[in-house]
Parts: sequence; structure tokens; C-alpha cells
Amino acid sequence: MSGAHTHSLTKWAWLSVGAAIVTIGMKFFAFMLTGSVGLLSDALESVVNLVAAILALIAISAAAKPADDKHHFGHGKAEYLSAGAEGVMIFVAATLIIYAAIDRLLNPRPLEDIGIGLAITIGATVVNGVVGFALLRQGRRHRSVALIADGKHLMTDVYTSIGVVVGVALVGVTGWLPLDSFVAIAVGINILWTGFILVRNAGRGLLDHALSEDDNARVIDVLQSFVDDRPAGELEFHGLQTREAGRDRFVSVHVLVPGEWSVARAHDLVEEIEMAMREALPQVQVYTHLEPREDPRSHDDYVRGPRIRRDGT
Repeated sequence: MSGAHTHSLTKWAWLSVGAAIVTIGMKFFAFMLTGSVGLLSDALESVVNLVAAILALIAISAAAKPADDKHHFGHGKAEYLSAGAEGVMIFVAATLIIYAAIDRLLNPRPLEDIGIGLAITIGATVVNGVVGFALLRQGRRHRSVALIADGKHLMTDVYTSIGVVVGVALVGVTGWLPLDSFVAIAVGINILWTGFILVRNAGRGLLDHALSEDDNARVIDVLQSFVDDRPAGELEFHGLQTREAGRDRFVSVHVLVPGEWSVARAHDLVEEIEMAMREALPQVQVYTHLEPREDPRSHDDYVRGPRIRRDGT
């Protein structure tokens, strides 16, 4: 990854850190004014936002490091570690929120200055919404798992904040204090679900999950186009394997050509295939294995994946 690209991503991560610091101050101030455990739960989630943003910043910087003697495929999986750690922290925050909510349910306390507290919380929610939307947009644009996870977390915070505001407002209108605790418990459960999704997705990445269905379809389309441009029986592909690590994509495939071809001719074809693949999938690393079509051993060295030849099978 280029230095300019890394700077662009870290810039957005720093924006997330700044937004978290601002919203923490606003939400805790709102909690101090009102005494609402619902607003406290919202403030605690913003603390998690700050830690998550710092982790994302560290992960983006680590993932940008080039391959070295000990990491031949680069450091892209560092972003999955960040997303997984964020999911774990969300579990902790949700536990604290639910605990505080149950305690307040058993020991209710009247709320004060609800109007001012809600206005401050709404302002903090707007900040999170703007920053969260920007992080999701930039994360998808640059295929940054860490930024996408951070953006999703912020957007989850927005949705839960809206629920908290509505719940606390209803407490002010109805005077029914248990509603404040029920809202906080609902927020905690929602946050638990978000944490589960983040941990699951991080685990899939760490376990070398295959490329998405759309990306795999692009790979097969590129290979099929080379087969279709040549006489029947001349070119075949099999042993296709794909995986992703953060922003990086990896494709491995066996290329079967006539045994009579020269090394130079086969190499030229492989270069064309790899170039076409990189045009179809940015940031892809392609690994090819040449084999003679006539050799039976060439057809016994793969166990899965599509077989791509002239008839399209």
C-alpha cells in the first residue's frame, strides 16, 4: 500500500478518534444532568467507540506494512484482529450497560433536566452519524475491514442513541421510571448482537475465507474469457482457490496448456491472465501453476473448485 493511501485511511481513523472524544464528553454531561441510566448506557458505548477507533488506527498502520522476511503475504490480517477486538469490547460494554440497567430497575431514581440532556445527546448522535457514514463510505472504497467495522459500530451507536432518546423522552412524559432501565437493557442486547457480528466476520477473515460470490464470479469470467478465445481443448483451468486478507485479495489457479508449447509462450499467456485479473479485481495477487494438459497427473492434483474449459464446465 502506498504511503499516500495509508495516510488517507489513517486520516479517517483519526476523525473517528476525535468524534469519540467529543461524543463521550457530551453524553456523560447529559447523563450527569439527567441521571438517566439509558443515557449512561449511551455514554459507555461511546467509550468503546474511542477504544475501537484507536485500535482501528493501529491496525490500519500495521496492515499497511509491506511483506517482509517473516510475513511473506503482508500484514493485511491485522485489520481482522482490530475488528475482533472491537467485538469483544462491545460485549464488555453491553454487560456493563445491562448491569447498570438492572441495578437502576431495582433502585429507581427520578430523572432531572431531561430536555437539556436529550438535546445534548441528539447533538452527539448527529456527530456520530456523520462520521459513521463517512467511515463506511471510505472503508468500502478502500476495502478497509477496520474502517468498515468502526463505521458500523458508530452507526449502531446512532440507532441505539435514537432509541435511548425516545425512551427517556417517554419517561419524562409518562413519569414511568422503569422504562428508562428497559431502554438501557434493550440497548445492551442490541450492542451484544453487533459485537457477535464483528467477532464472526473477523473470525472468517482470520480463517482465510474465500472471496465474495461477486468477486469469485469476476475471477471465473476472466478465466472463461481466455478459454473462449482459443480453440477447443487448448486451454483449461482448475484448482481455483481464493481468499482475502483485509484489503488484499489472493487467487491461485492451475493453468493447463498443450505440452508442446514453449516456456516463453506459456509464460506470455500467464502474464496476460494475471494482468486481466488485476484489472477486474484491484489489489489482487495472482498465483498460477502451469501444467501440460496431456499429462494425467495434471488432472489429479486438485480436489475442489470449478473446472473451466471451452464448454464452460
